[in-house]
Amino acid sequence: MNLESLQNLISPTALPDMMFYVFAALTLLFGVLVVANPFSRNPVTSAMFLVLTIISMAGLFVLLHAFFLAAVQIIVYAGAVMVLFLFVIMLLDLKEEQRRKIKLFGLVAGLVSVGTVISIFVKSLASVKTDAAPPALEGETYALGKLLFTQYTLPFEIVSVLLLVAMVGVILLSKKKLE
Repeated sequence: MNLESLQNLISPTALPDMMFYVFAALTLLFGVLVVANPFSRNPVTSAMFLVLTIISMAGLFVLLHAFFLAAVQIIVYAGAVMVLFLFVIMLLDLKEEQRRKIKLFGLVAGLVSVGTVISIFVKSLASVKTDAAPPALEGETYALGKLLFTQYTLPFEIVSVLLLVAMVGVILLSKKKLE
């Protein structure tokens, strides 16, 4: 490989593309490790992989020049929400996860609720108008806030409900079985 082909490979225009693939691959890898963690059955390990997933997603936001969203992603989700999840895990004194038998009613109810949330999400995305003008200044948050609390109110509230459901799910999954 000669020097000119190496310079073309590392050109300033190719660097954001390569970084996108790196951050996207890391986001997918860490996201899979949150759910299917082969290293440990400890929920704290999964929470740490979730922090790495959030940081990788913040890298994708930086590549899109959405610096405010990247900072909010790190501060709010990797900071506040993950600290809250870790406190819940530690206060409930969760040990390594033990395999449970899957109950048919719980499986059906879970699938129905996931299908309902997906259908609401798809319906709300289909009804959104995409004629929003790009922000005048890079990093301006006024247009983002206006869109978030006018056109995207339903998806914003769906995300908040999903966070609430995740918290309740952690509490229910961690309950000790009374015998």
